[in-house]
Amino acid sequence: MSTSSAASPQHPAQPGPTQPSPAQPSPLSDERATWAGSALRTTADAMEQMIHGKRRVIELVLAAQVARGHVLLEDVPGTGKTALARTLAQVMQGSSSRIQFTPDLLPGDVTGITVYDQRQGIFEFHAGPIFANVVLADEINRASPKTQSALLEVMEEGQVTVDGKSHPVGTPFMVIATQNPVEQAGTYRLPEAQLDRFMIKTSIGYPDETAMRRILQQHATPREVQPVMNTGTLLQLQEFAAQVYVSPLVVDYLTRLVEASRSASEVRLGASVRGALALQRMATAWALVQGRSFVVPDDVRSLATAALTHRLVLEPEAEFDGVTAEQVIARLLLDVAEPTENGTA
Repeated sequence: MSTSSAASPQHPAQPGPTQPSPAQPSPLSDERATWAGSALRTTADAMEQMIHGKRRVIELVLAAQVARGHVLLEDVPGTGKTALARTLAQVMQGSSSRIQFTPDLLPGDVTGITVYDQRQGIFEFHAGPIFANVVLADEINRASPKTQSALLEVMEEGQVTVDGKSHPVGTPFMVIATQNPVEQAGTYRLPEAQLDRFMIKTSIGYPDETAMRRILQQHATPREVQPVMNTGTLLQLQEFAAQVYVSPLVVDYLTRLVEASRSASEVRLGASVRGALALQRMATAWALVQGRSFVVPDDVRSLATAALTHRLVLEPEAEFDGVTAEQVIARLLLDVAEPTENGTA
């Protein structure tokens, strides 16, 4: 697993590390935010050479990675979900793995197993494919609930426990899971506790006509995307995201939005505390992608759908009437008033 920490030659010299206080991270300087935004935009440019016409999705996934989160892609087959995960690992010179989830997949096939070595007379742990920087869990809803639950610990704590012994998967670490929203035969719906582990849920969708032509032309002369950073640089960006300033006004707006999701008449189960934290962490990472050292209310608005919809459980009557979680969040964004000031000072 790559753990190099040298700055990428394609980017300006990386500012020196900050020294956070024990109680609270030091505020991020504008210089560091500008450098981080440039590095992330360069990374997005490189990924867009392989994932054409999907800049918004690329930036969302990058922001989730900087925020130390995981991504659920709900999309039809053949839209580039596997290519997105592979490209993300390539641009940061990290390791990647792909797990095809099937009904007969066992938890040990994901996490690894302990094997007795007769020659040495000891038990040895054989790591599973979950030990990678970017893990693609393809068609995650095709595996049994028991196998799905094997991801709960590692997505939350960055480690797996096998035979009573914990094994850290290392950093950076990200799970990109996919599921097909159309074909539900032979699938197991992800439980709320599993869905809540994903920082965002989004989809790639079909490319437009221009992007489709570029895909077809590139297919005739395939090429590999070139790395533009390394895992050490990514870890520094994650530290910078934790230092992005979130004003009390923005925190109040985010809190009111989450509270409104719990009291909406169409909702049986609203966004959790983990959901609120995920939205705030995504907002700080999104600000960093834009080259800012502070979060503005529009960051929260633009990310609310991706960060909250998969956490809502609708009332059966609302589902029967065709109401969707996306519609509920869209209405809440209209009903919940934004702060009159962004409190960036």
